Amino acid sequence: MTGSGDAWVYGPDGRRFWGLYGAAGLLVHHPDAGVLLQHRAVWSHFGDTWGLPGGARHVDESAEEAALREAREEAGVPAELVRIRFTSVFDLKFWSYATVVADALEFFEPVISDPESIALRWVPIDEVTALPLHPGFAASWNELRSQLG
Repeated sequence: MTGSGDAWVYGPDGRRFWGLYGAAGLLVHHPDAGVLLQHRAVWSHFGDTWGLPGGARHVDESAEEAALREAREEAGVPAELVRIRFTSVFDLKFWSYATVVADALEFFEPVISDPESIALRWVPIDEVTALPLHPGFAASWNELRSQLG
């Protein structure tokens, strides 16, 4: 795919990060169901952990566009049923990850639509930390949670 950001980026300390142009994920919140989480395939980076549907940004794609596209591709999230509230960016200067936080305008069932997911599930907010979380998501969850209201 022309303009795809599907590649590793290596930091000065040798750590690698997915997404040549950065990456983005969608944190969808529903007032009754909780937040939509993805159980990542074992073979994926930080596999067998729970996190957000998301992935590499394309060359001319905003973080919001990338998060919505990836959530549609990986979890069947209908863009017309979510409203973006805010974006939180983790920026390392050579690579960044944007968490796009959105409200579900109505309940929908997520759909596993690619091999990157073992499972998709609405998780009550108070139960998120009981799951083995992707380290990046785990590091940002408390701050994100406080902003969900």
